[in-house]
Amino acid sequence: MIPVQGYKGQRLAVLGLGRSGLSAARAIAAGGGTPICWDDNEVARDAALAEGFECVDLSRDGAFTDIARLIVSPGIPHLYPSPNKVIAAAWAAGVPVDNDIGLFFQSFATQSWDNFDQIPKVIAITGSNGKSTTSALMHHILTRVGRPSQLAGNIGRGVLDIDPAIDGEVVVLELSSYQTDLARSLTPDVAVFTNLSPDHLDRHGGMGGYFAAKRRLFAEGGPDRAVIGVDEAEGRMLANQLAEGPVDDRVIRVSVAGKLTGMGWNIFVKKGFLAETRKGKQVASIDLRSVAALPGVHNHQNAAMVYAALRTLGLAPKVIEAGFHDFAGLPHRSQPVGEIDGVKYINDSKATNVDSAAMALKAFKNIRWIVGGQAKEGGISSLVPLMGDVTRAYVIGTDPKPFLADLTEIDHVICNTMDEAVKQAASDANAGDVVLLAPASASFDQYPDFEKRGEDFIRCVEALG
Repeated sequence: MIPVQGYKGQRLAVLGLGRSGLSAARAIAAGGGTPICWDDNEVARDAALAEGFECVDLSRDGAFTDIARLIVSPGIPHLYPSPNKVIAAAWAAGVPVDNDIGLFFQSFATQSWDNFDQIPKVIAITGSNGKSTTSALMHHILTRVGRPSQLAGNIGRGVLDIDPAIDGEVVVLELSSYQTDLARSLTPDVAVFTNLSPDHLDRHGGMGGYFAAKRRLFAEGGPDRAVIGVDEAEGRMLANQLAEGPVDDRVIRVSVAGKLTGMGWNIFVKKGFLAETRKGKQVASIDLRSVAALPGVHNHQNAAMVYAALRTLGLAPKVIEAGFHDFAGLPHRSQPVGEIDGVKYINDSKATNVDSAAMALKAFKNIRWIVGGQAKEGGISSLVPLMGDVTRAYVIGTDPKPFLADLTEIDHVICNTMDEAVKQAASDANAGDVVLLAPASASFDQYPDFEKRGEDFIRCVEALG
C-alpha cells in the first residue's frame, strides 16, 4: 500500500466505493487521515462499513464542513454530461476535487529514497487503444531483465495498492482519460501517448475534451521524456508543443504510418520493421513480423511505444527485442485461442470500437468475422473498406440491425449467440482461415463486460473439440 501523505489528522471525503474508492480510503487511513465515505449503492456502503470506515451522505447540507479534499472514483462523471451533485457541492464549498491517481503521485516518493542508489521511476501510458498491451509488455520486459517493476492503474493493481518502491524500481501505469482528467498531481518520469480515436465523448463533452484529458498527463505532468504517437493530428500537435526544437530528444516521436525523417529521436515501423533514428541516422532495427504475440500494425505500434520508453531507461535494442519474442500477450487482445484442422481462432473481444476492430481486420487474412453486440454511435460504416479479407461475417447480439446495413457487400449471417456464431464459422471455415472475434461494439447487451464475452468465445472454441 502507498499511504497517502500530507493529510495526517484531516478528513477526506471519498465518493464511489468500488476498487479505487476503497483502496483510497485504506491508503488515507494508513497515512493518518480520516476517510469519510459515500456511495449511492447500499452494498458498497456496507463493504466500507465492514472495514470500519465512516459513511456519510455527501449530498446533504454541511457535508463538506472540515473536509480537506474530495476523492472521486473514475467512473463518476464530474462535468459532462452533467456535474455530479456531490462534486458540485464540493465546488460550492471550495473543497479541492481529486482522485486516487493524484493521491498516488503526491504520496509515492518518500524520505527512504534518499538512501537509494537509483531513484524509482514512473512510466505512465495513456491513449485510446493499445494502452493495456503496451503497459503489460513493458512490465514483462522490465521483469525479464531483472529490473524491479510493478504494473498498476487501469491494469493490474490499483495505484494505491502497490508496494512502496524499492531501489531502482519502475512503476508502469496504464491511465485512462477518466483517471487523468481529475488528478491534481501528474508527475511521471516518462509519459506515453499511444494514439487517439473517438471514445467516451459524452463523458468529455466531445473530442476536444477527450483529447484535453489525455493531454493533461504531458502539459501538466512535465515528464522528463515524452513518447508521442504522431499518426493523428492531436499527437503531432502535442509533440510540437512539448519540443523546444527539431533536435529536442526529450520528445520521442513514434509512427506506424510511415518513415519519420526529422533530426530528433524517432521510432517508426514500416512493413513490419521497427527502426530507431537519432539525428537523422539509424541506430537500431527490429523485425517484428515473427513476434507471435504482436500481430498486425496496431501491435507493432504497441511494440514501438514500449521500445521508445525502455530506451529512455537505457535498455539495449537486443534486450528489448528478446522480450518481444517471449511475451505471451494479453487475454482478449488478438489472443490466439487455438487451431483446429488448420483454422485459427483469435479472441479480440477488447475490440469494442471501430478503430480497434479495424486494427484486427488489418492484421489477418481469410477472415471469418464474428461481429456485433451493443452498437456504438456511427455504426461500423468506417470498416467497410477493410472488409476485403472477410470471407463471411457472423452477426451476434440482441439487435443485429445496426450492423446489417454496413454488411451488404459481403456474405453474412445472423447468429445472435456466440455459440451459434462459432459453430457456424467452424463449419464454414477451410484450412488457412481465421475465425476472428472483433465485435466493434460494446458487450453489455449480452455480457457484463468484454472479458466475459471473450471467455464465452474461448469456451465455444474449446467445445469444438
